[in-house]
Amino acid sequence: MTVISIQSQVAYGHVGNSAAVFPMQMHGIDAVVADFVQRAKARNPALTYCCDPVLGDRDGGLFVQAGIPPLMRDLLCPLADLISPNHFEFEWLCGAKAATIDQVIAQAQALMVRGPSTIVVTGAELADTPDGQIETLAVERSKAGFKAGFKAWRLRTPKLPISPSGTGDLFASLLVSARVREADTPDALSHAASAIFAVLERTAARGTEEMRIVETAALLADPKRRFDAIDISD
Repeated sequence: MTVISIQSQVAYGHVGNSAAVFPMQMHGIDAVVADFVQRAKARNPALTYCCDPVLGDRDGGLFVQAGIPPLMRDLLCPLADLISPNHFEFEWLCGAKAATIDQVIAQAQALMVRGPSTIVVTGAELADTPDGQIETLAVERSKAGFKAGFKAWRLRTPKLPISPSGTGDLFASLLVSARVREADTPDALSHAASAIFAVLERTAARGTEEMRIVETAALLADPKRRFDAIDISD
């Protein structure tokens, strides 16, 4: 299986493809880099496209050039089957705040009208998120057997006292790796959140600025501590 990974590449550290390709390889997936999403989807509509819309974060706001956010919102995200924004990016793409789980679901459903069928929101801190926890949320468009027209899940992990660069890239890589291996959305969510927690826990223990991705290679595919996604559709 080959995954087309369209991201930046750095010579030092772990962001972009430097954070994404190695975890995919640890799952037995070959990742290549290209800039052809639109043409590829036009030629083969069966392709699955996952977009991690890197725009900014709650601490610094938008940190990309001014033309990129509307391009991401109006072109790349509508092309995607799955998007994985952080909480700040999700609110920017929706043009509205999402401070409760009901607001997240409502805004995700509105965003799905533009294209993506699955939306995963990382780094979420909602009104009912317990102190010391951080959440990952997923909302998926209706399939056969979905009573409410959608399915939604939430997953909580301990909030660690670090904020290294590249966590979104790593999460997207782990999520795609699980989906390629035919995991459904809640299982893929659980795997990605559990594996990235293992990396961040090791990084915090080492006291380094860069994520300890290579050092935790075995945990990328088989994290020892599992956090389960809880169905919140009803």
